[in-house]
Amino acid sequence: MRIIIRKDNQGFTLIELMVVVIILGILALYVGPKIMGEPDKAKRVKAQMDIATFETALKMYKLDSGTYPTTEQGLQALVEKPDTGTIPRKWRDGGYLEKRKVPKDPWGNEFVYISPGVNGDFDLSSYGKDGVPDGEGEDNRDINNWELE
Repeated sequence: MRIIIRKDNQGFTLIELMVVVIILGILALYVGPKIMGEPDKAKRVKAQMDIATFETALKMYKLDSGTYPTTEQGLQALVEKPDTGTIPRKWRDGGYLEKRKVPKDPWGNEFVYISPGVNGDFDLSSYGKDGVPDGEGEDNRDINNWELE
């Protein structure tokens, strides 16, 4: 058997191109969902970091005023001196949050703050993607300060 190689043979055949397209399609089916699922994981991590930041700010607030803000005063007490409930004796000029505003959770919902809390001095939560308490599924699960390490 003799193989002849022609020098004018350039490019790929239709079958070769179809094999490559099919392989890329199969890879996309497996890799695509994994990549698409990561933004929700990143939002959960961001919510956990925000809660940790609030905890630090709330502890600084308590050092200055002797108590945590009440539920009524809420997290807004970290950026504006409260004018209801127990007025803090000392309140740091500029507030306790770097950007001087209370951020929302990564899904655009308000963080839930309760003081005194059921699980500690205060309870701080994000209700996840669905924005309702006790959501089902990984993305809708609540993120609570007492469950973070």
